[in-house]
This record gives sequence, C-alpha cells and structure tokens, in this order.
Amino acid sequence: MTDIPFDAIGFDLDGTLLDTFRDLGAAVNHALVLGGFAEVSVESSKDLIGGGAKIMLARAVDAQGGLPEDEFKRLYKAMLGYYEQHNAVHTAPYPGVREALAELGAKGVRMAVVTNKFEAFARNVLTQLDLIGAFETVIGGDSMGKGEDGQFLAKPHPAPVIKAHEAAGGGRFVFIGDSTYDVRAARGAGVPVVAAAYGYCDKPPHELGADAVIDSFGDLIPALAALRPSA
Repeated sequence: MTDIPFDAIGFDLDGTLLDTFRDLGAAVNHALVLGGFAEVSVESSKDLIGGGAKIMLARAVDAQGGLPEDEFKRLYKAMLGYYEQHNAVHTAPYPGVREALAELGAKGVRMAVVTNKFEAFARNVLTQLDLIGAFETVIGGDSMGKGEDGQFLAKPHPAPVIKAHEAAGGGRFVFIGDSTYDVRAARGAGVPVVAAAYGYCDKPPHELGADAVIDSFGDLIPALAALRPSA
C-alpha cells in the first residue's frame, strides 16, 4: 500500500465523495414547479451546486425573474422537505470511493466530511449508502451555528474545516473538494487542498488554486503521496 504523509483527511460531499446532482436537481424542480417556474434540466443542475441548497434554489429562481423573500422561503422549505424524502434515489459514491476509503482506513488515516448540506441530510445520505462508518465526524452547513451576520458558518468560512481537523485528531491534515468554497475554506484553515476535477467545479479545476488536482477518486491516494503536508 502507498504511504501518504497525512494523519487525517477532510472531504467535501457533493461532487467529491458522492454524485448527488440528480436528486438535488429533482428537489429544485419540485420547488420550481410549486412556484410556477419552469423546471431546469437535471444535467444543468450541476452548475447550480456549490454553496448549499438555498443558494442552489436561489440561482434557479433568480434566473427566471426572482421572488419576494417570503415566497422564496416557502419554496425553499418545500425543496428541503422533498429532498429529505428523496435524497438517495439516484445518489451514489463516485467510482473508487469505497475502495479508497477502505484503504485509507486500513492505514489508520482518520477521515471527516465537511459539507454545506445540512448535517442531518448528509448523515442520512451517508448512512443509506453505508459510508457513515468511515468518518470520525460529519460537519454540515448548519453544524457550526451562525456568525454575527446571522449567516451559518459554512464553507468558504474556514471554521468547519478547522473543526474537522480537530475532530480527526489534529496532526497533518489535507482537504479534498471540488469548488472555490472548498479551496477558500482550506486556505483559511491553513491546510493543503486537493481539487476533484470530476466534480461540480465552479471554475476550471486547474484554476481553483488547489495544491493538486485529481481526475478521478482513484487518483487520490497517489496524489496525496506526492503532496507535502506543509504545502
């Protein structure tokens, strides 16, 4: 087995560990139809993912003229309710995820999930896919509470990544994600970051500013082996 120079790893969820866009897209379309809007193509929903479900729905609504805040809140609540009941219909781990997590676990590497999805949703999906046991902790977009501005301390804020680092025992830590939210959070937390080019990148992968880029999850362990913890 390949040796890697890290004691612990943090993972983004959507677009990094799990291919979730079909179920997220269905939830967005459920809300859009309730609001009298046209559905978006499920494939195009990949472009809406990034900052969490609320931002995802807001982008779809704003693209069709927007809504007053109270009406948007109603649709957002409907979206969450639908997603809670249908969050693992089409969602699946990317190829190589189960094998790599097993290998990392066998090496004694401690792992955590940091996502902007609500923690309960993230835990539910991971449990349904029989992946929850691989992780020391799951930190969601609502796990860290709200800041002085009333907004959740979610990525790109570094607090969730810092918390994951602590929960995984400290030591040499690296973060894996697919967006500018992930890279900014990792940078703010002072840890190296790997970009998942196969995910839902909001910029070209090599322009995200990561320390390394992988084209598949199967490339992760070799990439980590070549990465310096002090990067």
